[in-house]
Amino acid sequence: MTIGATTGDHGYDRATAVKEFDESKIGVKGLVDSGATTIPPFFIHPPETLTNSTPSTRSTAPPASDLIPVVDLTGVDSDRRSRIVEQIRYASKEFGFFHVINHGVPSDVINRTIEAIRAFNEQPTEVKSQHYTREMGRGVSFSTNFDLFKSKAASWRDTIQMRLGPVPPDFEHIPEIFRREVLEWDQHVRRVGEVLMEILSEGLGVTPERLKELSCLEGRLMAAHYYPFCPQPDLTLGITPHTDPGVLTMLLQNHIGGLQVKYGDEWLEAKPVPDALVINIGDILQMISNDEYKSVEHRVLANPHRESRISIAIFLNPGKREDLYGPLPELTSPEKPALFQHFTLIECMKRFFTKELDGKSMVNFFRL
Repeated sequence: MTIGATTGDHGYDRATAVKEFDESKIGVKGLVDSGATTIPPFFIHPPETLTNSTPSTRSTAPPASDLIPVVDLTGVDSDRRSRIVEQIRYASKEFGFFHVINHGVPSDVINRTIEAIRAFNEQPTEVKSQHYTREMGRGVSFSTNFDLFKSKAASWRDTIQMRLGPVPPDFEHIPEIFRREVLEWDQHVRRVGEVLMEILSEGLGVTPERLKELSCLEGRLMAAHYYPFCPQPDLTLGITPHTDPGVLTMLLQNHIGGLQVKYGDEWLEAKPVPDALVINIGDILQMISNDEYKSVEHRVLANPHRESRISIAIFLNPGKREDLYGPLPELTSPEKPALFQHFTLIECMKRFFTKELDGKSMVNFFRL
């Protein structure tokens, strides 16, 4: 298949090439399966967006993955709790990212969830393409890049998006190949998410139930990303640098690395930790916390390995879309006034989904 046709003397017609690719419904996995040895031009990123896209090998620096904190949740309801609260508070303020281990999710649940997403993506193209759509009316969609038609350059990944709460999709609309596994995983996310929301609330010095009272566990959206082998990984990215718009993100990833977190001017590798969940602060939580917690830019490199990288993010958001949110009154004072205007979830999500993924524009937009 020749995705990326030219238009005679006028040269490369990007809009036509993108439209042809999307209408083919084959995804980037389909390009790989067809034997592509180069990537279509609309996947090529300008050099300035690919800076530091090779992990550092400087021997004088500590291993980058060692900088992203790993928090052991063992004894979260014991006298260890205050230590866990402090570790998560520090990680949320300094890095915006941390791993949690001993979170109570069995290894077999993690492995089954990852394998179910792999199985969906590795079906024959003619089977998988039946689900390819950009419409979320049924609560489930499958496509390449939600911002494909808005971005300056496409990224090398295919994604299943699925609304999990407050209202899940109709059962029969969820592809059977991952239906049971994803719904089971959502139950674990809600349990671990409730623990983390309490810990994060305590870290802010407010009551443990504060974030839960704001319905921050009720809105849940899954984005399950599949990053197949890329024949020219130095020319593109898996996901461009961005921050997550919601309250909290809980991520499963398989053993193929590629996730990087911005720390100052450096990109740190968030190397996979066996059976760990990767947790990161979203824009809404940075604003609710009045800048105490930080949502930070992160990206995923294009996958140079023959084995695919799989990650499954669940974004935890407020469930009350029309309520007003803003800095918690308990965190503001004449000495530290509110740093953000009030906003609704509808305003946030409309802004996020009507533009390409790019940096921290959400937090900057609502900053006073």
